[in-house]
Amino acid sequence: MNRRIFIHRSFFALALTTGVKGISCSGGREKKGSEYLIKQFEDTGLAQFSYAVEAENKIVLIDPARDPQPYYAYASARGARIIGVVETHPHADFVSGHLQIHREKNVPIYVSALAKVSYPSERFDDGDTIKISNDVVLRALNTPGHSPDSISIVLQVAGKDIAVFSGDALLLGGVGRPDLREYSGEAIAQRYHLARQMYHSLFTKYSLLDDDVIVYPAHGAGTLCATALSDAKQSTIGHEKQHNTAFQKRAEDDFVRLLLAEQPIVPAYFPFDVEINKKGATDLSPALDSIPTVTTREIDLAKSLVIDTRPSKQYHGSHLKGSINIPERAKSETWVGTLVEPERGFFVVVDKESEARDRLAKLAKIGYEGFVQGVMIYQEGDGLASTAFNKENFDRNQQDYHILDVRNASEVESNPVFKQAKHIALADLTQALDRIPTDKPIAVHCASGYRSAIASSIIKKYRPEVEVIDIGEEIKGYSASNKKANDIN
Repeated sequence: MNRRIFIHRSFFALALTTGVKGISCSGGREKKGSEYLIKQFEDTGLAQFSYAVEAENKIVLIDPARDPQPYYAYASARGARIIGVVETHPHADFVSGHLQIHREKNVPIYVSALAKVSYPSERFDDGDTIKISNDVVLRALNTPGHSPDSISIVLQVAGKDIAVFSGDALLLGGVGRPDLREYSGEAIAQRYHLARQMYHSLFTKYSLLDDDVIVYPAHGAGTLCATALSDAKQSTIGHEKQHNTAFQKRAEDDFVRLLLAEQPIVPAYFPFDVEINKKGATDLSPALDSIPTVTTREIDLAKSLVIDTRPSKQYHGSHLKGSINIPERAKSETWVGTLVEPERGFFVVVDKESEARDRLAKLAKIGYEGFVQGVMIYQEGDGLASTAFNKENFDRNQQDYHILDVRNASEVESNPVFKQAKHIALADLTQALDRIPTDKPIAVHCASGYRSAIASSIIKKYRPEVEVIDIGEEIKGYSASNKKANDIN
């Protein structure tokens, strides 16, 4: 099975004034001082980081992804054993594999008591520690703000703070958004309360750490759990104090107001994933194995939701009537989780049987494999063709089209490609279909052709009577011409 978890080959060597050192991939084990190793794993699609902290051939995992196999392979290659898992909070944007690791490796799961989880766990709050070796200790630090139950984990080596694994609270260049838990039914965890907690976590917890303490977050740039982040993968407390806008000196009320301003939409799957992570997910492989392969003759297309994961050019050439095109690429699973409500069953279309497992594994990262009713291998004779975009005709007769821009508001504001276009962001489209006029053909565009492929297929499914045209990648030429004209003016 192809996995979308990419393990970085570079280790981090930490040379400290005390003489305590970490381990680099080329340096081997240190003969002096305390020995430890930090390994960062990355899922680029979800912009998610997880970690293995090793000392004396023992590993503690922090915020593992759904698939535990990369961690098992890493531990085996190191000749080490996993002795525990730490969850910084019940995650909203992905499903963790903590419960499967607990069952398969018979190791404890450490999490804040405030998380109120239903799986077997060990409390890990302010003052609690995990001893990996005589000199290497993990210390809990309660850092609410992104969620009321968020913790950070401070790595101490020979009594000195070396690094902090900050979860979704302190990120690089920003902090985690505080508006996610109110949607999961927790009345106490409202966004204003969490924003104030974030302020105090920054200035009474993180600020007290030494400037040379390395910051390892659970997410990087591109996550839906925050905005405007750096594309770095690690930082230091000192660097964040100087460059992270959240650390700028301001009154608490001003901090809250700025943190809550213009937060993006909360994807439909976020509250669902919080609840899964509080219970613990089912084991991955059996869940994927239970999903059948089906044919179009076995389902009622008129009553079914069908997600076609093939490239948009293939979809436009031939597709099942009423299917929605969400082409496979990085972050495609987040679009499924944004546009499809949890608990709604759907079918998945792939081009080849060999692609099926990978598509399902990506959906499992957000816990949606349980909603997949079957996988269909596309047969060219099964479908319909989309109306092709005729650039020459469109350029001559733009007044004969309703132009729909499905980019985010900030993109439209910075570069409005067609002045007469109607704007509805893709994330809002399914709730705003009645706002789209249908008396003319609808020409749909985004910034690159990816979101417009999704949007045009959604409109065609729910407004089959109207002609829908995807401008697709041709939009890049219009966008560049418009930007050049604006620069000249």
